[in-house]
Amino acid sequence: MSDTPEPAGWKTLDKDLKRISQLELATAYVSRPLVAPGLALAFIVLASVIAAVVLGGEGHNVIVVAAAGFGAYMALNIGANDVSNNMGPAVGARALSLGGALLIAALAESAGALLAGDSVVKTISNNIIPPDSVTDSQTFVWAMMAALMAAALWVNLATWVGAPVSTTHSIIGGVVGAGVLAAGADAVNWHIVGLIAASWMFSPALAGVIAALILAFIKIYILYQPDPIAAARRWVPVLLALMGGVFAAYLAHKGLGRLWHMPLQNTLLFGAGVGLAIYVVARPLVHRQSLGMSNRSRSLKALFSWPLVIAATLLSFAHGGNDVANAIGPLAAIVQTLQTGTATAEVPVPAWVMVIGAFGISLGLFLFGPKLIRMVGDQITKLNPMRAFCVSLSTAFTVLLASGLGLPVSSTHIAVGAVFGVGFFREWFLEHRRKSSVAPRAKVQHLASEEHRRRKLVRRSHFMTIVAAWVITVPASALISALLYALLRQIAG
Repeated sequence: MSDTPEPAGWKTLDKDLKRISQLELATAYVSRPLVAPGLALAFIVLASVIAAVVLGGEGHNVIVVAAAGFGAYMALNIGANDVSNNMGPAVGARALSLGGALLIAALAESAGALLAGDSVVKTISNNIIPPDSVTDSQTFVWAMMAALMAAALWVNLATWVGAPVSTTHSIIGGVVGAGVLAAGADAVNWHIVGLIAASWMFSPALAGVIAALILAFIKIYILYQPDPIAAARRWVPVLLALMGGVFAAYLAHKGLGRLWHMPLQNTLLFGAGVGLAIYVVARPLVHRQSLGMSNRSRSLKALFSWPLVIAATLLSFAHGGNDVANAIGPLAAIVQTLQTGTATAEVPVPAWVMVIGAFGISLGLFLFGPKLIRMVGDQITKLNPMRAFCVSLSTAFTVLLASGLGLPVSSTHIAVGAVFGVGFFREWFLEHRRKSSVAPRAKVQHLASEEHRRRKLVRRSHFMTIVAAWVITVPASALISALLYALLRQIAG
């Protein structure tokens, strides 16, 4: 080691370098939260540039460019909010890591949007406002623009507060708000709006009941049997066959609109055939996987892990095929109206519009999705692979049933309702076992109110926040849309 004295100027240099290093660390810490919004803004600008390049020198180019930006913004919000309902249970059950869930969901959502997304989108969200009720095409364009902006803003706000809301209901509320100002209250199809309002209560409750029944079946016929592994060998293939059949029917009826169309009765037969084939394959596989397993809950959870991953992937694929229309439907309607000069009930979707919707959903999931994925999967109630399996199966079954009945339901409401159903059933089941475990003449121990609240398995704060967000989604997005429509008309003169 050299005894050469350190030059006098080095101490000053070291102090300056230390200050610079601290400044760099502080800058990195402050700028980290700005990375995701910056990338999102870059995608919105890119979508607008794509619209400008594709349309070239066509008239009304500025309006379409702006609409493309708002369509990209809506797609980002769908990815941030809606996709959590498909992947949240699998992440909460530890069947998938958060990174793995983001990757699988992004690929499945994009594939669903590009392969199974409808090539023709029904505008004005299930004909809530008939196109012929709008006086002129310019009014229709501003109404669609206001609806798209309002829905995106509302979903963005809901994501920020941690509430999974329906993007379908958001866009419907936006159409209602702008449509009332554009065409009058009499032009609104209030029957459809009433069905949507009824679905707020019906679909989550039905999903919760179905999820609770499936969990009760698993507990009674598998978990609490004298030999749970033997019971699992008997019943897990049946449950897998049921899951496969329901998902096959669900995808055939809802998720494969671009590939082929199949009547409901044929989808049920198709689902039954797929379910039977899965049972034949799954029975020996489950038997082989269960060899050497001990009769413990951990062993049984392993049998449900990989089916849960498959279920989450299929849900994401179907979601991409269905809900991409919420982002690109109004955009496609605006492009079609400006190009033809007329508003029509069905609008062909240009390929560049579909690409914006597909990749916007995936990017929004990567940038902003983890917050709600954790909330749905872990913060409402504790999930394991068996409970999460019940949530996924209940979601697919309820959506298929509602589609068959012609009810306009939200997959978001259904999935979260199933999570609540699992949690509330576990609360009831544990309380029932506690009371029935004491001697018939013994007095049941009454818990203090604070201790009773502490033992609740469903977080009431999340429950109230989510239900409140559901109730006000359509009115809030309608009000925002009406204000934006009035502002746009004022600016347009």
